[in-house]
Amino acid sequence: MSLSNSEEQLMQVLWKQKRAIMKDLIAAYEDPKPATTTIATLLKRMQDKKFIDYVQVGRSREYFPLVKKKDYFSKHVNGLIKNFFNNDAAQFASFFTETTDLSKEELEKLKKMIDVQIENK
Repeated sequence: MSLSNSEEQLMQVLWKQKRAIMKDLIAAYEDPKPATTTIATLLKRMQDKKFIDYVQVGRSREYFPLVKKKDYFSKHVNGLIKNFFNNDAAQFASFFTETTDLSKEELEKLKKMIDVQIENK
């Protein structure tokens, strides 16, 4: 299951804050800030999808993520590779390195990361 763009934006806030009440979530948005009811609806949908949960703290709900950012991102990258690159990671890497404006230093850094992964296998 995946998140809508609005849900993903709110999830980014929760990943960053780790735990937050409604006031903190709304404060994280730039002006014009979304309505409390909008955030409440997004939170309910995200809870139904099992991405977040909350604990009652006095009269407030303190929300927290159930899914790690790395796990969510990894699932999407793997889906992207499967759906757009015929499940071929090399094809994805080729596309990524050719279509982005990476500097020589950034490419060297990527190469070092790949070399470490090769050594670990």
